[in-house]
Amino acid sequence: MPISDLIPAALKPKPAKRAAPKPQKTSYTSNEVPIPHDFLSVPLPASAPAVTLQKLDWSKTALPENGPLYAVVLDNVLTPDECAQLLRMAEASATDRGPDPDKDEPWRPAMVNMGPGWEILEPEYRNSDRIIWDQQEVVDRLWGRCRLAPGLEAQLAGMEGVRRPEKGFETRWAFKRFNKRMRFLKYQKGQFFRPHCDGPYGEEAEDGTVFRTHYTVHLYLNDSVAEAGKDSGADLVGGATSFLSGDEKRKVDVDPKAGRVLIFQHSRLYHSGDDVVKGTKYTMRTDILYELIKTKIEDETEGGEAVAA
Repeated sequence: MPISDLIPAALKPKPAKRAAPKPQKTSYTSNEVPIPHDFLSVPLPASAPAVTLQKLDWSKTALPENGPLYAVVLDNVLTPDECAQLLRMAEASATDRGPDPDKDEPWRPAMVNMGPGWEILEPEYRNSDRIIWDQQEVVDRLWGRCRLAPGLEAQLAGMEGVRRPEKGFETRWAFKRFNKRMRFLKYQKGQFFRPHCDGPYGEEAEDGTVFRTHYTVHLYLNDSVAEAGKDSGADLVGGATSFLSGDEKRKVDVDPKAGRVLIFQHSRLYHSGDDVVKGTKYTMRTDILYELIKTKIEDETEGGEAVAA
């Protein structure tokens, strides 16, 4: 019997507690990057395959309890060459090139959001590198490609409003645009994003108009062996986006494929970025912004009509 087993537990030295990560005030700027006029053009190049849509039918997966929750996979949104071009532009946009002038390195450790303007570095929970690029024109063109998928635009057009609307009004959320903030992510061997649900981002315009995100948009920028095959030249193994059961024992994987877009609702879809086993995974994440539309409820006593506010 090891001597350590004879020592009462209360007398054994306790492992040192890891210091809690310190919140950091953050803000992001980007270099101006020329956007070629024909980049992400619509219609697609004649040689490119059509954009396809596959809605996740949870009843046929290991997560049937996700029944009403929305997730859809679009393929062929970008060509592999366009993915590589977008990645080069993102790297050119980065203003923080690192502390070593001899190493022009645009990627920085990805942080975890703690509220408006505050983040923490938590590598045991989120371990990857990131570039943040705010560029509305690029995401507008990305949406132009996504909307080529049959039925997608109608499916994302709107949703129910706030639970407790202002007295005398009805509300609904109407599709506005893709969020200009693109988060480019780089996962190398051993890196990951542990299970979580995505949270909404909100903003209010000067005129009082309220906007909020309700859907996540993931664009995969390179192929995985799981999708492209062993003889494809792809070197990425692992790194799937995995939707999980609450106990994390069951899952549904969406594997990376260059030009693939995964769109899913923020609410109640528990998911992770699986560990990269080999190679490097590149993705871009943004969100879909909705505008809160208020409609005054008709006052039947005065014979009034509903008016959009």
